[in-house]
Amino acid sequence: MVALAATAELAFAVSLAEERPLGPSLSGEAALARSASRGDRAAFGRLVDLHKRAVHGLCYRILRDAEEARDAAQETFVRAFSALDAYDPAQPFAPWVLRIARNHCLDVVRRRLPGGRPVELDADAVGDAPPQELPDLTVVRADDALVLRETAASLARAVDGLPSNYRQVVHLFHVEHLSYKEIAAALDVPIGTVMTWLHRARAQLRASLEQDGSEALP
Repeated sequence: MVALAATAELAFAVSLAEERPLGPSLSGEAALARSASRGDRAAFGRLVDLHKRAVHGLCYRILRDAEEARDAAQETFVRAFSALDAYDPAQPFAPWVLRIARNHCLDVVRRRLPGGRPVELDADAVGDAPPQELPDLTVVRADDALVLRETAASLARAVDGLPSNYRQVVHLFHVEHLSYKEIAAALDVPIGTVMTWLHRARAQLRASLEQDGSEALP
């Protein structure tokens, strides 16, 4: 099970994550936001360049439709530009704009549902197993490369099959490398909820990989 978890973690990094680009410091982003709020579109364009991948990724994880995700990402930045006066420059920009993206995408999902049914933000727990964190491994051995490639497709399918809130926390934690605090701010939920959702998502991913035959991995 430990080997499976380690392989799954590495495969996730290989299949879904790109190295997060290094942007300006917090004060740099605050300065860009201040300039943008005064009408400097070039400054806002810089903010868009820094965060468009993260915003689009979250939109896709919620909507699961490429065209809708592109439209939602564009609408997110339109709304963010209009709301720059409400941005607190003492806080990171990423959770703020990701929260706008998530709220917009949830509105899109709600419009899909008949009769205005509410969007469920949580899902049932999976079993009563105690939390078991996946190892934070950063080096892939050469002889693991083939195994990782073969596992990547299974893992991508497993992530796509998670409930929406679980897909969101997996994406923000493992792909965007946001902290629990930043994810909580982006999703507007308590840190404890973020940790619970992430633990349950990992448990479901392990179960999906095992069902898909990945339990035979070394």
